[in-house]
Amino acid sequence: MIAGWLMLGFIAYATLSSIHGRPVIADVPLEHFAAFALLGLALGFAYPDRVVFVVAIVVGGAVALETMQLLTPDRHGRLLDAAVKMAGGIGGIGAGQLAVMLLKGKIGRGK
Repeated sequence: MIAGWLMLGFIAYATLSSIHGRPVIADVPLEHFAAFALLGLALGFAYPDRVVFVVAIVVGGAVALETMQLLTPDRHGRLLDAAVKMAGGIGGIGAGQLAVMLLKGKIGRGK
């Protein structure tokens, strides 16, 4: 649970910090997708029974952070970036839900 919230904080820092101070690991769309996929996975795994809450945090976070970039002098929010982040987040949430179901034995066992 803590990992997901720390991840959201780091994503917010990386998204809103100066373009020159932003950590760079890979190509920008891949970073966006992977960061939000991991966020969705962590929060989806932490809150398996609160899927709507997790979707609201992940999707809302993607939209809010892209919008807040419009308030910074050297960053710019883009609809495509928000879409990539949302797609990664939804994929991560789905993977988290699948992992929880597998761990609980709800998938893969015959009757």
